Amino acid sequence: MTNKTLVIVNATGRQAASLARVASAVGYQVRAHVSQKTTPVGQELEALQNVILIQGSLEDKELVADLFAGARKAFINTISWGDEVAIGKSLADAAKKAHVQQYVYSSMPDHSVFGKGWPAVPLWSCKFTVENYIRQIGLPATFVYTGIYNNNFTSLPMPLFRMALQPDGSFEWKAPFDPHIAIPWFDAEHDTGPAVLQILKDGPQKWSGHRIALAFELLTPTRVCRLFSCALRRPVRYVYGQTIDIEVSVPNGYREQLLALEVLFGKYKAPYFGMDLERGVSREVNDANGWNGDGSGGDSGKGTAVEEARALWPGWRGIEEYAREVFPLEEAAHGLTWMNEET
Repeated sequence: MTNKTLVIVNATGRQAASLARVASAVGYQVRAHVSQKTTPVGQELEALQNVILIQGSLEDKELVADLFAGARKAFINTISWGDEVAIGKSLADAAKKAHVQQYVYSSMPDHSVFGKGWPAVPLWSCKFTVENYIRQIGLPATFVYTGIYNNNFTSLPMPLFRMALQPDGSFEWKAPFDPHIAIPWFDAEHDTGPAVLQILKDGPQKWSGHRIALAFELLTPTRVCRLFSCALRRPVRYVYGQTIDIEVSVPNGYREQLLALEVLFGKYKAPYFGMDLERGVSREVNDANGWNGDGSGGDSGKGTAVEEARALWPGWRGIEEYAREVFPLEEAAHGLTWMNEET
């Protein structure tokens, strides 16, 4: 069964947990690293058949070596706890030493390398540094780039993706994304697992060295709000502002991330994935409501990276379905009750 062993790092995150659920269900022996077993997601994963949790710090060299022993496939999503670059390199070194044959790394772009004067986004550029290291050491790897999570939205006072509930029962989303430019979206919990599972099934010969955008829709912010409005049956308005409101205490590293996003998207209107994954994508739409002439709102995906993602996983969940079926449940889990009130 060693060839059916799949290593998953930071398994309680949305991306990794999604893969752990579907991979274990189809017979993979999932060796899932977690920092704490006692979290709700950790407890859920531990109860699944074919999942073994490995708890500990990724700065522990012995733990990292044991994690990959005998495994041939791995999915890695490093996070900003500790030195992410050092941890990313250590994981890659250990995987290469263990002769892992298919290494899927969740990366992101470093916009500063495109020569446009764009800033590096701190929590993204470190992933790009790790990606380059993985390529340098010759580890057979595929790199997935994720669009904006549908799951980011909340009515709680969190920055950037707050759907702020108004006194009249409507919602308002304020962000620095140009209302006329389509940006990539995907549902991390629903769609990461099946898409990455297909990459693993296809094997390293097909995807080794490739960058794949995990983005299933290209939607303008105004179109996103229209879809939320249809799903929730209440008005949802988009407000464009070049600054991001920060109403709660956030770690300094995340504050730096938000400031970089303000400049990148508010000032420069840069493409979300940089240049490589967005060549040939028509980002501009025809009117302020976010509609193309064919009514698609920039979400057709024809001839784009979106089409490749949909080929990997045809059962993707769009943002309207997310807003209708999942958003109210996540809000209720946070103790909110607006979904039970008349508007």
